[in-house]
Amino acid sequence: MRFLLLLILLAGIGIGIAYPWAMSNFSGREIGAWRVYDQGRFKPVTVPLAESDAPVRVLVDLTARAERIVASQQRTVLTLTAATGGRTVLASTLAFNHSENPRQPSPQSADKIFRDEAGVIQTVSPGPYTFTVGPGDAEDIPMRVVDLVLRAGAGEVDRRAQPVGFSLMAVGLIGLVLAFRFGGGGRPQNPNSRPPPPRWGRNGSSS
Repeated sequence: MRFLLLLILLAGIGIGIAYPWAMSNFSGREIGAWRVYDQGRFKPVTVPLAESDAPVRVLVDLTARAERIVASQQRTVLTLTAATGGRTVLASTLAFNHSENPRQPSPQSADKIFRDEAGVIQTVSPGPYTFTVGPGDAEDIPMRVVDLVLRAGAGEVDRRAQPVGFSLMAVGLIGLVLAFRFGGGGRPQNPNSRPPPPRWGRNGSSS
């Protein structure tokens, strides 16, 4: 039973956490990466996109001298807009508050690279797209550089995956806790339930 509950827990982790993360970071092919913040200055970048690139996933990598981004969900670290032909096709705020396992540029560096997804451009009209990244209201983030990463043909994460995965995780975790609590070594035996020692002679056991 415990093995089955463990499988349910692992399946929940795979569906609710690993699958969305893999789809966001590795599905499709990378179009390229562009530096949009360096030496204290933001700069817009213009990228030509083709219709065959759709859907395009927009990712932002923030390099900072920090173990984690300490910001509440109400605080915006960066803002991003994408526009083409005079119209905005994507507007997003980035908090980076779910980046629990940042990457390192190199083993010798004290900096960390945090990634957040700005969104997906579902339909692409052939032509130049201008991406503008700017500061949010979280001003105490020690940013080094910020890079824009675009992935073409990005797979769409099934919205049902995370609720199902989290439900399986809860079932597996609660089941394992209950199994270990109530199904451990069993109840101790009652010493009075043991059979009496063999008796010798007529009136009792011999000493």
